[in-house]
Amino acid sequence: METDKALAALSALAQDTRLAVFRYLVEAGPDAVTVGRIGDALQVAAATLSFHLKELSHAGLVTSRQESRFIWYSANYEAMSGLIAYLTENCCRGQPDACGVGCAPPKKPNTTARKKVSA
Repeated sequence: METDKALAALSALAQDTRLAVFRYLVEAGPDAVTVGRIGDALQVAAATLSFHLKELSHAGLVTSRQESRFIWYSANYEAMSGLIAYLTENCCRGQPDACGVGCAPPKKPNTTARKKVSA
């Protein structure tokens, strides 16, 4: 991933509604979700949601497709993985084994209550 694309993705995620939308779509899995369902789940007005989805789309973090009058959105897992790889590619000077516990954070039990996604 190039630096400008990483900056665009990080910038798009640096806003609470967009981060919530992206996390919702990631949790929903590869199946796309309609704008209405996203808005209902996150309690975001349609016009506001449209603006945030546009920003996430421009950053390449979500993809969309239109079917009839519905627009379906899903997370772009390739872009997400690319961003994570970009952020960790030189972890421990390119030798992740030298970090002891490694560059990837250990999995922790979910201590914060989050709404479950029903796609």
